[in-house]
Amino acid sequence: MSMTTLDVNIMGQIYTLACPADEQAALLAAVREVDTEMCAIRDMGKVRARERIAVLAALNLAHSLIEARKASEAAGEAIQAPLTSGEDAKVIAQLTRQLDEALGAEGKLL
Repeated sequence: MSMTTLDVNIMGQIYTLACPADEQAALLAAVREVDTEMCAIRDMGKVRARERIAVLAALNLAHSLIEARKASEAAGEAIQAPLTSGEDAKVIAQLTRQLDEALGAEGKLL
């Protein structure tokens, strides 16, 4: 699988991210979602620290995902989770490591 790197802008800061070449569009869509959420939290003016904004944005996005799954299931369109719980833990650990690396000197996410 061919890997590529992308420079992306999240809340005014540039991050260099690696991803499989065939997943660039999905990564860019995720970046837009994260940037939108983080900027909205920052613009409310109550939270200033980038790390806290990132955690709040992650929680808001996770909550939205959970609510969307519940709504879909309630509508009779039960969706299968794309990962098993063991795979979920691996993916979450990998994403946390990537976020920790991106935060760099600003501190660890978790």
